[in-house]
Amino acid sequence: MTGPGATLQPGDRRHRALLAALALAAAGFAAFVAWSGYGYYRLPVSQRPFSALHATFRPAGSAGLRLGMLSVFLFACIYLYPLRKRIPFLQRIGKTRRWLDFHVVLGLTVPLIVTLHASLKLHGLIGLAYWIMMAIVVSGIAGRYLYAQIPRTVNAAEVSLQELAGEADSLAAELQRQKVFEAGELEAALALPDRRAVEEMPLLAALAAMAVQDLRRPFRVAALRRKLLTPAERVLTLGGLRASTHGELETVLAAVRSRSWLLAKILFLKRAWEVFHLWHVVHRPFSYSFALIVTAHIVLVMLMGYF
Repeated sequence: MTGPGATLQPGDRRHRALLAALALAAAGFAAFVAWSGYGYYRLPVSQRPFSALHATFRPAGSAGLRLGMLSVFLFACIYLYPLRKRIPFLQRIGKTRRWLDFHVVLGLTVPLIVTLHASLKLHGLIGLAYWIMMAIVVSGIAGRYLYAQIPRTVNAAEVSLQELAGEADSLAAELQRQKVFEAGELEAALALPDRRAVEEMPLLAALAAMAVQDLRRPFRVAALRRKLLTPAERVLTLGGLRASTHGELETVLAAVRSRSWLLAKILFLKRAWEVFHLWHVVHRPFSYSFALIVTAHIVLVMLMGYF
């Protein structure tokens, strides 16, 4: 289980650390290029040819062309994830979830590099490709969120839920005996919608309800935590959003939070699958059309002698 409160394995920690390092490296590189070419990028398009930086930062300039080549390379790497589903050799390397995480990081990095390659001139064929790319990015973020809503196997999720339910109930009962929380207060604070209401929701409403539950959960836990903290501790924990030094309290909150997270995944499982299927219908055509436009762009650039 990888939800809130779950213990990360060493491999997962290394994976997250590597993802964070790649994201920071990409952001740092984009920031460096933007800072280096700021004097050029802020000029009106009509004045750029007269700038000393024009030969460097225009799309066909020394830096601009290299940024374009880097964009194409990273974009090609993005397609390793869908290719993995069809190539047995790649299927034996790593886990699907980790491949998807790198797919997402690359998908967020490419728009930064493409924006700098185009020197913020987003019109014509490249402008069309750019906004298709941004649609892909938005749909990709939504797809990654949907992927996280679907337990890999419902049976395993049910077993984990039973374990968490027992742990959370025993811890909550102990806190109630100590008059820390009132009976049912923990469950009420993290209550979920009715299953029948979820099944009757339109798909977009179900997606919004899933997102709302995930967004509200940390704030609900923070509200529970604040009840037992002193004013100084509330400040140190950022209003209860960060863990406190009360080990027993944090143990029960972690168990109840994980239980609520897993319950929500099971509750929304059917609707998440429906939205995920619809997402594939939208995401793939955008992705393939962008690939065709990029190919046409590269061919035109080579025919015109820019490379």
